[in-house]
Formats: sequence, structure tokens, C-alpha cells
Amino acid sequence: MSDSTTPAFSLEFFPPRDLAGQERLVRAAKQMLAIQPKYVSVTFGAGGSTRAGTADAVRTLRNLGCDAAPHLSCVGATRQDLRDILQAYKNEGVRRVVALRGDLPSGMGGDAGELRYASELVSFIREETGDWFHIEVAAYPEMHPQAANPSADLDHFVRKVRAGADAAITQYFFNADAYFDFVDRAQAKGVEVPIVPGIMPITNHTQLLRFSEMCGAEVPRWIRLRLAEFGDDKASIRAFGVDVVTELCQTLLDNGAPGLHFYTLNHAEAPMAVWKELSLQA
Repeated sequence: MSDSTTPAFSLEFFPPRDLAGQERLVRAAKQMLAIQPKYVSVTFGAGGSTRAGTADAVRTLRNLGCDAAPHLSCVGATRQDLRDILQAYKNEGVRRVVALRGDLPSGMGGDAGELRYASELVSFIREETGDWFHIEVAAYPEMHPQAANPSADLDHFVRKVRAGADAAITQYFFNADAYFDFVDRAQAKGVEVPIVPGIMPITNHTQLLRFSEMCGAEVPRWIRLRLAEFGDDKASIRAFGVDVVTELCQTLLDNGAPGLHFYTLNHAEAPMAVWKELSLQA
């Protein structure tokens, strides 16, 4: 993947909660090594609920030969907490992190931690560790659900990049135009880092709508209607999902997206089905 014109694929996993989950994570990761991911990322629970789990999963994935990037959230964390976490990852040879503000748990109120924004977290990482870490940040083509408007949201993103981010991963979307519009607007403000589209496989109607409601991702009406029509026909939902997501990915790659970041939900089948359908010849 050293050729800069070759799309770079990456994968997101979450820390398993039990032994069965651990086995599923390892099984899925081994299957998806065929994609030759540039790196894999591991999500992070707000308020420290899965900090140890994130570190353990990063270790597991690195042992499989993956360059693994822990998600790092500043919600509910002191500077010293973050300093300790960064030092621990540095000691283990981790060279990449995904820097996020993180979601505010209900009831947390004003106790959101010493750093309020992801841009402050990026600055802190740079101040503490220099260029040791390759820093990924989040981008929201359809606007962060808590942003005042698209322009304000874009300004937040630009601040993260100027603070020292190396690249960005977007929230998932199903409208390629939203992605290209966001990239155009970011580049017009001087952003030059790669903005990699996040890809959510479609495997479960109810789950997709729930996730999308939480994160502000728009599921187009025609997709919602088709999924509703399939009812409990899981095979048809999966086949439809592969077709829709493959077409989206192909459109993105054909029009210059630097790669794809698959939200795997710790399952290999749907991302692998999409990847196998893509036309990746130069």
C-alpha cells in the first residue's frame, strides 16, 4: 500500500466484552487481513468504561500483525489521565491514535474533563508526544448532530486539522455527494490531509436506523422503504445492503476518495462481501 494512488483500506473494531466476543473479534480480524488494511482502529468507551478493553483489543490486533490505532477520548479525562494513556501506548510501540472528543454520557453535566474539544486533544497529543503518533480525527459530511450549522461544523474540523491531525475518518453516510461537498469545502479552507470516508455495512434494518438516529447519519428514504419491505428476511437485507454499499464505495473510489474505513461491528462477512465486489484495478 505504499503507492499513494492505491486506495488504503482500514477497519474499525470495538473491544469485546467477554470470551465469546474476543473469539469473534480474532476470527473477524483474521478473515479481513485479506483486505491488507493499512491499519485497524479500536473504539473507546466514554468515561473510561472500556479503556482497559481498548488497550487489550489493540494488543490482540497488533499480535495478529495489524497496525492498530486506539480511539482516545477526552471526555471525563484529566490531562494526567491522557498523559498516562499516551505514555502507555508509546511504551508498547503504538504509533497511531484516533483523537475524539467522545460522547457526553447522560448525567455527566459539566464534568466533561479538562479538555472540551477534539482540537484541544490533538494539540495536547502533539505537545506531549511530538510527531510520535499519526493522529486521525473525525469528520461529519452531514454535520455533527450537536453542531449549530454546517459552516460551524466545518470550522471545528479545520481547527482539528490545524492543531496537528494527519488524516480524518468520516462518519458513515449513504449519499456520496455529501462527502464530496464536505471535502471540497474543507479543501477550500486549506485542508490538505486525506479525508477517508467511513463505510457502514447494511445488515440489520432496526440497528441501522438506531445508529443513524444517534449519530445524525441520513438513511435515504428509498433505502428505508426497501429495508422495511424486506421485513425479517435477513438474506435479502444483506444482499441489498451489499449492493447499495458496494455502489457507494465504487462511486467514492472512482471519484478520488483516498480509501475506505469500514465500521465492521466485529463481523467480517458484510465488509468482505463489499470488498470482493469492488473493482480495484488501477
